[in-house]
Amino acid sequence: MAAGVTTAAGPAVAETRTAPAAAAAADCSAAYKIEQKLSTGTTWTMCWHYESEAGLVLENVSYQPKVEAKPIRVLTSAKLAQIHVPYDDGSVEYDDLTGFGFGQGLMEMAPGECPGGTIKTVKVPDAWDPEHPNVKGLCTTTRSRGHAYRMQGDQAGKVWQQQGKDLLVYTVNQVGWYEYMTEWRFQDDGTINMNVGATGSLSPGDYDAGDGRGWPIGKGAKSYATSHSHNVFWRLNFGLDGSSKNKVEQYDSVVSPPAAGGEAPRNKTTRTKVTKELAGDAKNMRWWRVVSTTGKNKDEHARSYEFVPGATSKYPGRSFTKHDIYFTEYKKCEQFASNNIRNCGTGGGKSVDKWVNGQTLTHPVAWVNVGFHHVARDEDQQPMPVHWQGFSLAPRDVTAMNPLTPPELADQNGQVERGS
Repeated sequence: MAAGVTTAAGPAVAETRTAPAAAAAADCSAAYKIEQKLSTGTTWTMCWHYESEAGLVLENVSYQPKVEAKPIRVLTSAKLAQIHVPYDDGSVEYDDLTGFGFGQGLMEMAPGECPGGTIKTVKVPDAWDPEHPNVKGLCTTTRSRGHAYRMQGDQAGKVWQQQGKDLLVYTVNQVGWYEYMTEWRFQDDGTINMNVGATGSLSPGDYDAGDGRGWPIGKGAKSYATSHSHNVFWRLNFGLDGSSKNKVEQYDSVVSPPAAGGEAPRNKTTRTKVTKELAGDAKNMRWWRVVSTTGKNKDEHARSYEFVPGATSKYPGRSFTKHDIYFTEYKKCEQFASNNIRNCGTGGGKSVDKWVNGQTLTHPVAWVNVGFHHVARDEDQQPMPVHWQGFSLAPRDVTAMNPLTPPELADQNGQVERGS
């Protein structure tokens, strides 16, 4: 597992515009480094530090499958950028990261909460209790995820299969009656999964939704828990192959009726180069990717990472929650998707939608918005089961073949000819 147990918040690694291409490994001391070689041969390496508002921040995230001679840089930094919680009755809304002490609410974990792993001690900046800022609150462990692949071979009874392994990095932060589990899952095939799970308790002060904006909890129909939304934002500063000069592309597919004499409908996929800042809306058969301008795989295809959205309930009540993804030009002060507490100057705006103003993208930063409308149910007591929301980054042409390909199939790259 990662080296060392630390009692500090960690050094904030500067977000440089262009990192040297050769500097693929994590650039931090051993105490703030997470390095895990999974049993399937893939190694993930990254740095971490802890901020008083955003909580855990991961930096210089690199991926090295067994088929590559050196690590491949993926992200310069990755963190939560806001948890926006508006209540259905309009009585209140919260910005949990920058207005309600998310970072200070880091919870201590028992060993059983990090099975087979290591719990690191974090020094929480601006801790509620300055006398006791050190919290055993950062878990790094590994977990099986089931089949990575399965293929019936040409030989009778021959099955190619691999059970996948993941590195998990997570914290638990308490905000009011809720506890948020922030999970980063790094798969051995290069996929990164980002999820936030909400658990804890329903707020006992919110059983007052007698106006049809809640759900009866408990005996009869007396106590109505007020419905509300959790709009979670992530901020991803890419650094593919060690460079911030990445490109963004959008893909859309349109299905048309069968051509005359055709057997099936036709599907045309179109690429649009995103050269300026974008507030993007998810649509059926639409997706985005961030593309390296400096690195290619062994097939001479540009490396990229594709956004794979999870289930969402997009909240239309605020301008910054009206879109699913934003690509903005890097600016150091732009750190939180709403109620941004950094000083961006006069007219700089306090939310991510205000930062999409036509700048050319040379150093794109991605902001992903995933919403969950929480209509409480009897099963939410007590304690409340975890409900998850998130998305994934899937490697697209990062390696020339499946990074978990067994050696016996390594020559089957491109069109495969099978015997008759």
